[in-house]
Amino acid sequence: MRVGAHVSIAGGVDNAVGNELDVGGNCGQIFTHSPQVWQDPNIGDDEAEEFRSMTSESLDGPWVIHTSYLVNLCTPKDGLREKSLDSMQKEVDAAAKLDIPYVNVHLGAHTGAGVQGGLENAVSVLDEIDIPDGVTILIESDAGSGTKLGGDFEHLGYVLEESEQDLDICLDTAHAFAAGYDLSTPEGVAETFEQLDEEVGLEHLKCVHLNDSKHECGTNKDEHAHIGEGLIGEDGMRAFINHDAIVENDVPLVLETPTENGKSFEWNIERVRELRNGAN
Repeated sequence: MRVGAHVSIAGGVDNAVGNELDVGGNCGQIFTHSPQVWQDPNIGDDEAEEFRSMTSESLDGPWVIHTSYLVNLCTPKDGLREKSLDSMQKEVDAAAKLDIPYVNVHLGAHTGAGVQGGLENAVSVLDEIDIPDGVTILIESDAGSGTKLGGDFEHLGYVLEESEQDLDICLDTAHAFAAGYDLSTPEGVAETFEQLDEEVGLEHLKCVHLNDSKHECGTNKDEHAHIGEGLIGEDGMRAFINHDAIVENDVPLVLETPTENGKSFEWNIERVRELRNGAN
């Protein structure tokens, strides 16, 4: 099973490999810079080479780059659109430099453009990106608060269908739960995968952000909890982790769980392995 966590690149991107190994992961996710600001990735040739070498030697992979939180593909504002496009281009170029196959991005918020207008804006930005060979952009499912898009699987399906790019998706379990897809029971998990297959196609599911939720299903509130200890709960998490769509396709599970109550990534990764093996 490929399972890991979002880890820090402090001190150099090559440090992410050791950080991942420290928490027991064999795949993972990084930011190339602070996600709270507009900033270009600053990755030297030597650290990139070390990152690639250490990854090849020590991890199963894959790595995923998560884009800046400021990126908004759905925006009707020209200035923000151009900044988002520029940021996305630099992220996919960084991914190519690091031999990272995936760049993960939220669609963003339409801020008054309407759902259809926002989705069309997102497609137009994505179609302008010069994506290097070996890199795929993943559109992440969203919790759906305010005018944010991506909470409905239909939004993801539309973008993948309409874009000229070969895109795939990342499903965030806490986001999907917050958006109204009930993952708390085996029946709910099965129904959610059926809906995802119908609206998007399970062949496009290339990564999962595996997080439990501190809030009820359908609240659109995005706050992550430890695996099995939130409102998705142990039964839901076990059913999700062991679902054929995950197991048979060896979909990588990347955790963004909190560090609190004496539990961090290491505890959560071990819990995922226990639930895959059927332990209580």
